[in-house]
Amino acid sequence: MTSRRLKRRFAETAEDPTLQVSLTVNGELIERTASVRMLLSDFLRHELGLTGTHVGCEHGICGCCTVLIDGKAARSCLTLVAQADGTEVTTIEALAAEDGKLHPIQQAFKESHALQCGYCTPGMIMNIFGRFNEPEPLDLSDQGIRTMLSGNLCRCTGYVNIVAAVRRAAQLLGRV
Repeated sequence: MTSRRLKRRFAETAEDPTLQVSLTVNGELIERTASVRMLLSDFLRHELGLTGTHVGCEHGICGCCTVLIDGKAARSCLTLVAQADGTEVTTIEALAAEDGKLHPIQQAFKESHALQCGYCTPGMIMNIFGRFNEPEPLDLSDQGIRTMLSGNLCRCTGYVNIVAAVRRAAQLLGRV
């Protein structure tokens, strides 16, 4: 069979099963039909236009795609939108106030100069936001903060200012 005939045959037989999903994203109920193969990161970026959720490695290593699912940090590049059905998803777009006032974690990153290119920043902030919302006490030692951030990779900053930003965010949020 020629390549052309194979492509045509595949196109005729290939199916992309879909399902109806219902999830709350940043406080808004979203009901859509989506491919069973669609990643949550793609759903957020391409279907909802929430491009603050970045896609870096697409293997769950870099943490750029971190969002909160039911309050817990999760890699949206490893989560199918079907798995998020019935959940509450929070993205970076939900953190700043309607009037543009930054969330204290965002403010701490700004004050501490904790970003350069900014590509990893939304994922880091969402990871920290999730950790700060947990009831357990935070280990705000340098090593404790580095452990907290161990699932987020930054290729630009060297982490010194990011560690300072986490500590500053803890102050702004009254977690010290």
